[in-house]
Amino acid sequence: MTVDRLLLSRRRALIGGGALTAAAMLARPALAASRLDDLVAAQMAKASIPGLALGITQNGRVTATRVYGLADVAHRRPVTRDSMFHIASVTKTVIALAFMRLVDQRRIALDDAIAPHLDFTILGKGASAITFRHLLMHVSGISDARYYDIDLRERGHDARLPLEELLKAYLTKGGRYAGNGNLKSAPGTTWDYSNIGYGLLGHLGSRIAGRDLRREIDEHIFRPMGLRRIAWTIADTPATLRVTPYDVVDGKVAATDPVGFPDWPAGMIRASIGDLTRLVAIAANRGMAAEQRIVSAPSVAAMLDMQRPAGLPAWLSGQGLAWQQSALGDRPLANHWGGDPGVFTMAYVDPARRTGIALLSNLSATEESRAAMKTIAAAAMGLPG
Repeated sequence: MTVDRLLLSRRRALIGGGALTAAAMLARPALAASRLDDLVAAQMAKASIPGLALGITQNGRVTATRVYGLADVAHRRPVTRDSMFHIASVTKTVIALAFMRLVDQRRIALDDAIAPHLDFTILGKGASAITFRHLLMHVSGISDARYYDIDLRERGHDARLPLEELLKAYLTKGGRYAGNGNLKSAPGTTWDYSNIGYGLLGHLGSRIAGRDLRREIDEHIFRPMGLRRIAWTIADTPATLRVTPYDVVDGKVAATDPVGFPDWPAGMIRASIGDLTRLVAIAANRGMAAEQRIVSAPSVAAMLDMQRPAGLPAWLSGQGLAWQQSALGDRPLANHWGGDPGVFTMAYVDPARRTGIALLSNLSATEESRAAMKTIAAAAMGLPG
């Protein structure tokens, strides 16, 4: 079925943080807020997006959260501010934050080799030269080609394969998925987006912290920020707050199972729009969310320092630490997108204006949904579409 107009006519817009809205940057806020809602409804209908959530941050504070459509079509359950979407690869920006905290604490340096911190040896010539920066920038040389061939995603539940076992099977001599090695280029020479690379960061972070990196992030980022609707697993996401994912099958929108995968640092976080927007605020506001400093301003500058390594695809104009750069409206902005079966997500930051947005949807990325989400993102950032 195509998601019907009734779904969108029942949209609800919830505004937090006082009178500021997505349109506060524009000349006529009240009218612009209404126009934003109309634009979102039209774009959702055009792309058949069941449910969507939008958050805006300015000067470190969440100034608006707006929600639209349905978290579950069959049960007519609406998206709310507490609904927890799978944010997919936007998770990588949280992993980068965790590593910049380690840099701030002088426990590591970005250009340190990772080999001394590992409990195994990566198969491949030059592997000993891989640094933390290489992994964060997708220039480690570790290829995901074999990763996509084997597809370790599990439908309907969290992955049973532990991260460490996956890494050893993929990266070490004699490993089940290693073959002759999955290091396909010399470290630091070529851009090659790597989920396995971010899985490796998660393992490294756990070893450096002396405990599971997720618990370290929970204690030192999530809890101090008051994030209550955020989880690392499907199992830890309350059933009443889960957003049903939808895929397009034979031209029709249909419910699908959520996916779990062992490389959780690459994209397993579930979060409400408010909680994710608070995390985006850190990058948009030089390391501070509200009045709370999470990482130093130089660490945020390093994350958003865009480079153009060889192999960078044409649709990107830069690669930072997790964050990437591409055009939105008439301006190049730091951003990260995420996608898995049944979800498509975006985060954008404009540090010059200390502004950022998060955008979550429960439909797999399609040509129509990508265009719709970019149009909505540009409007929310006050840019021409």
